[in-house]
Amino acid sequence: MIEKDFHDYIERPLFLPEQDSWPASRHQFDRQSVAAIQAAIYSGRPLLLRGEPGIGKSQLARAAAKVLEVPFLCHVVDERSERDDLLYSYDAISRLAEAQVSALTARENEDWRARLSECNFFRPGVLWWAFNWDDANTQTDTYETHCRGLQRPSKPDGWIQKAERHCGPVVLVDEIDKADPSVPNGLLESLGNEGFQTSQMEKPVRVPKEGKPPLVMITTNEERELPAAFLRRCLVLKMRFPEDKSNATEFLFERARVHFSRDKVSDAICMQIAERLLQDRAKAQREGLARPGAAEFLDLVRILSELCPGKDKAQEQALNEVGVFALSKNMDDVL
Repeated sequence: MIEKDFHDYIERPLFLPEQDSWPASRHQFDRQSVAAIQAAIYSGRPLLLRGEPGIGKSQLARAAAKVLEVPFLCHVVDERSERDDLLYSYDAISRLAEAQVSALTARENEDWRARLSECNFFRPGVLWWAFNWDDANTQTDTYETHCRGLQRPSKPDGWIQKAERHCGPVVLVDEIDKADPSVPNGLLESLGNEGFQTSQMEKPVRVPKEGKPPLVMITTNEERELPAAFLRRCLVLKMRFPEDKSNATEFLFERARVHFSRDKVSDAICMQIAERLLQDRAKAQREGLARPGAAEFLDLVRILSELCPGKDKAQEQALNEVGVFALSKNMDDVL
């Protein structure tokens, strides 16, 4: 059972070392998120993570990859993103440069036509690596013979794509609601078929027979409504900030203890920060403004832990001085 792998980290935090652009952090799972991950792996469906910014959606994917001992791949979506960006990119500029060189050296290099084949200039995207790591590695070797080098994604020591694992790599598609609706809809075929192909490729990219498909985790901050067809193809984990005050306080307190020790910030100070945040959050909700959440809470705990670690009175004073910078972000806030 997959849940056995996660069991220890429901009781205690999981340390996440620095990786690529991701800083070191800690994550503590809850039973609902573990059940959702398990369901997504067994169903072969993408797992859509819904919730406000700072609730921990992106980190959940990174932590899942750590526990499952598979590579973690991430693509952050923006307004210019297209479906193919997650599959591959085509380097037309490098091909043009190669063509100019070949025109000058065609007499000496009889293989110039083969060197200009379009398939030589494809760069694998995160889903190519996730579907078939070895194939993406080979394609990157081919690309690098004609173009500048690429940074290859990192993977756990000794990892290979094999059927004995629960899943292939974990792919985080972050903030998909920023993209045009054609992007999530365009991914349905590739995710459903566990592969893709274009007319320029000699063969399709597919999950190898001896491997397992990736676990695809997709986040949305609810800035734009997602297509109904896309939602039907996903499992959905709703990561909510608790509405009940006591539950919200407990939720924030647990977050603080995952990341910060009591010798840096005491329980009493954490409770004061939580009280302040919940007051500002309720006020923003009444006025229809952007609400501070878990991210702002952790920012304040971090600020106080660095400004005056372990000194309650100094931290109380500092909270009054710097709290406004983390919590009052709307133009209509009264300072």
